[in-house]
Amino acid sequence: MRIVPAEIIEQKVYEAINQAVCILPDDVKDSLHKAYASEEGIAKYTLENLIKNIDLAQQKMRPVCQDTGAAVFFVEIGEDVFIEGSLKDAINRAVSRAYTDFYLRKSMVKSPIERENTLDNTPAIIHIDMAKGDKITIHFMPKGFGSENKSTICMLTPADGIEGIEKFVVETVKKAGSDPCPPILVGVGIGGTFELAALLSKKALLRKVGQRHPRKYIAELEERLLEKINSLGIGPEGFGGKTTALDVFIEEFPTHIAGLPVAVNICCHVARHVKIEI
Repeated sequence: MRIVPAEIIEQKVYEAINQAVCILPDDVKDSLHKAYASEEGIAKYTLENLIKNIDLAQQKMRPVCQDTGAAVFFVEIGEDVFIEGSLKDAINRAVSRAYTDFYLRKSMVKSPIERENTLDNTPAIIHIDMAKGDKITIHFMPKGFGSENKSTICMLTPADGIEGIEKFVVETVKKAGSDPCPPILVGVGIGGTFELAALLSKKALLRKVGQRHPRKYIAELEERLLEKINSLGIGPEGFGGKTTALDVFIEEFPTHIAGLPVAVNICCHVARHVKIEI
């Protein structure tokens, strides 16, 4: 049994937050460069400016987007780990410190109705799961709401099948248009229940661009959806072009015989996330 003080978690998360909001993962940057090479005209010019912004943010360690997001965490705790102190309190302290010390935009409100700002971007959105072993793995995703607002869920029926899934995902992206700052990444959750499908769709966005699902039929569906979405012609920032999405990621889970829940979580090209291992 390993004992991990909550203070260690707090410091690791604090340090990771500044990195995540300023530096995009290499796979995302590489995919944007690949898209730039394949585009022409206004689409190419738009991608050039997006890439310049990303490079400047990393060089100067400034947020790559002014919306530094809701602080979303996926935490896996090893069964052989004992956390000394409160995990949730440690993460929220780290968020409060980091968003204050690094002058990040504080976007959380205490009540979705009364709209009073919490002034430190807490509370964080924390999803906790158990895993084998004696490690703690934390994925941090600062999720901006320009793309979050275009995410949706549909309770399809089993009779809708693959065709229904494809139609729903493509129509969701088409309806979103330029609002989520394409090129986008599309997370799709299939199965489970109403709330689990939504969670799966967001967790899917933690995968690397080009990383296909291990199940062949899912991988093939990802590729078909990517092709169909890019054939919409929305293009970078909605100016038209070949690249509306950089990738599509699908996660599935067993579901009830009477249901086919499908959720789509859209992420803009500023697909920020970082992995912490303790």
